[in-house]
Amino acid sequence: MRKTMPIMVHVNGQEHERQVEPRTHLVDFLRDDLGLRSARVGCEHGVCGACTVRLDGDIVRGCLVLAAQAHGHEVETLDHVSDRGDLRELQQAFHARNALQCGFCTTGMLLTAAALIEEHPDATREQVREYISGNYCRCTGYQAIVDAICDVLQQRRSANLVPQS
Repeated sequence: MRKTMPIMVHVNGQEHERQVEPRTHLVDFLRDDLGLRSARVGCEHGVCGACTVRLDGDIVRGCLVLAAQAHGHEVETLDHVSDRGDLRELQQAFHARNALQCGFCTTGMLLTAAALIEEHPDATREQVREYISGNYCRCTGYQAIVDAICDVLQQRRSANLVPQS
């Protein structure tokens, strides 16, 4: 018989109480227990970024966080963040620049890009490249992704939403 433990996690604004095995990763909990498929399972070593989600507002790798560690915390997936409209500019820029192809990395890229824009609104192109370097994309070659992120940064600067550097 497998041992389980109770957890309570707020996911995308809703409280979920479940029994999980202590070794269950957050990404597996989200996908298998809650049916949320936007967090992808990629390398399962925290290297590729496909499983990126927000935990209490910070981006984390869902394959490196145990579901039990999220007990009592707030988890947000791309679905919720996108539905609120938080990523509208980025999503439009990714579409305009063809910065997504197969879509596997897109969840992690968008959440990472949103964190970059919030934390470093004056980021340079090189800083954008460095910041997203922990997210693998095998289709686009990154140029279009960097272009899309830089477009949003420039739009915000032009609109005086962030200080000019």
